[in-house]
Parts: sequence; C-alpha cells; structure tokens
Amino acid sequence: MKMGRVFSGARPTGRQHLGNYFGAIKNYVALQRDYDCVYCVVDLHALTTLRETDQLKQNTYEMALDWLAAGMDPQQSIVFVQSHVPQVTVLHTLLSMVTPMGWLARLPTFKEKVRQQPDNVNYGLLGYPVLMAADIALYKADVVPVGDDQLPHLEFTREIVRRFNSQFGKVLVEPQAKLTDTPRIMGLDGANKMSKSLDNQLELAAPPEEIRQRVMTMVTDPARRLKTDPGHPEICNVMALHKIISADQTSMLQIEQGCREATIGCVAHKRQFAEDLIRYLAPFRERRAELLRDPDMVWDVLRDGARRATTIAESTLNEVKSLVGLA
Repeated sequence: MKMGRVFSGARPTGRQHLGNYFGAIKNYVALQRDYDCVYCVVDLHALTTLRETDQLKQNTYEMALDWLAAGMDPQQSIVFVQSHVPQVTVLHTLLSMVTPMGWLARLPTFKEKVRQQPDNVNYGLLGYPVLMAADIALYKADVVPVGDDQLPHLEFTREIVRRFNSQFGKVLVEPQAKLTDTPRIMGLDGANKMSKSLDNQLELAAPPEEIRQRVMTMVTDPARRLKTDPGHPEICNVMALHKIISADQTSMLQIEQGCREATIGCVAHKRQFAEDLIRYLAPFRERRAELLRDPDMVWDVLRDGARRATTIAESTLNEVKSLVGLA
C-alpha cells in the first residue's frame, strides 16, 4: 500500500552531476518504494531564463536519460515532460486569477532573478511560482520532497491552493513537505555549490579519464601548502565528497589520519578519490550505455509518462473547471 503521491520537477540542465544526484535524484529513486511518484522535466520553467533554446530538447533528453540510468523506474513512476501535458498551462491561468500580484513581487526568488537578469524581467519570471503551484496541484500531490531552503516555495503553493479552495470549493490537495536531508555538494573550486554554469561539476556520465582529470583540479585543504604540512580533513572538499561516495569507512579513517599526520598528500588523496568515484559510478555508466543502445527508448518513456500524467491532469482540470463555472 503506497503512502500517497509524490510530485517533483527539475529544470532540464542536460547531463547530471554529483550535486544533482545527491541533492535530488538519489531521493527520487528511494521514494519510489513507498509512494506513487510523478517526476517531471519542467521545460516551460526553463524558458523564463533561457534566451537560446537550441539545446533545450537535448538537455531534456540527457536529463531523463540520467534519471533512468540512476534507477528511476518508469514502471513504478510517471516520468514525463511538463510541456507534453498542456493542461498545466490552463490550471496555471486559473490559479493566476486568485494570486495577488503583491505576493509574487515580494518573493525573494523573484527579486534575485531580477538582479541576475535585469534586461529580461518577463511575465513568465514573475508568474513562475504560480506555474510551479499548477505543476503540483494538477497531479494532486500529497507530498513534495524539499530541502529546508525550498520550504518557502512550497508554502507559497499551499497558500495558492488554500485561496483557490476557499473561493471555489475544496478540489485541490494542499501538499505537505517531505524534508530531505541532503549533503551540500560543493564544486571543484570548493567555494561554490556544484554547478554546470560555474563549470565546477563532476558529471555522472563522465568517462574515467575525464573524472581523473577534473578531480586533479579540485581545491583541497586551503591551509595545507606542502605535502609535509599537517592536513585539516574537516575543511577539505575532496575529503567531504570522498566520505559520501565511499562504503569503506576503515579506509576513510586511514586516509583522514594520514592527512592529519602528513603521511598522505593531497595529490595522492585526489588520485584515490578519483579511482573510488570511477568505481562508484560504474553501474550508472553501464546502465546508461545500455539505455543508449535504443536511442528512442527515452522518448518512448517520456511519451508514455505524458499519457499517464494526462489521465490525472484531465480529471483534475475537469473538476476545477466545473467548480469555476467554465463550460
């Protein structure tokens, strides 16, 4: 017996990296055991910040491919592309009618986007939270997995749902947050979160030689200048990532001790981390290569997911339109 329905979506950013995996994908896969899961590539959301869209379709494909290779099961979950179920845009419009402009303009995320792209402050950017609410409400999700930093976004959705239900009748589900405890994955620079835009990422699908090359550029212990200097593993980004991917805690304790006693240098540690990471990602690479033998398979999964999602979406939208008074 499933515990309810989960919805989550992510903007199509192409090939996924370790930050994406530990921040979201690993949790997506685990939730499939206990929930009916609906996972969406939110391509319409991407248009609010994209000027060049020539890579949007390919990025959607690459992201979905990585999701499937990481263990997302289309037999257990609905996996689809946001724009393939256009009912979401209708619900977005209806929800926008009950959303005060002041709510949107005050949101910190909107203000931040305005600072980031002052020459492209579009209507879609302002209405982004309403479309997000429509994503969740359309599938009557009981639960949305979020980190602490995303709680305000979900609360905004809950406020819109409450306002709509109060005005027209209780038809939409007020989603609950399922807090996820995810590690903060820093990039190769050790100063910023892992991000493709900063080119500080380690991609899940990277071949072994690329992993070795990129790991060797990683910033380690900033206080350690020479191999003979005692290390501080508690502030070393390589150590932090190594602990996350390593199942051999005895080996990690030895490396940590060697770092503190200066019997292991940063270069040697990075080499060991690179090899352990290559082994850790081997099943993912093998599964991805297997999926690529049928290049159309990913689109087949997404089309089937859209078909199944549309069944839910049409039912919800029919209820909403009836209450609103639309013919």
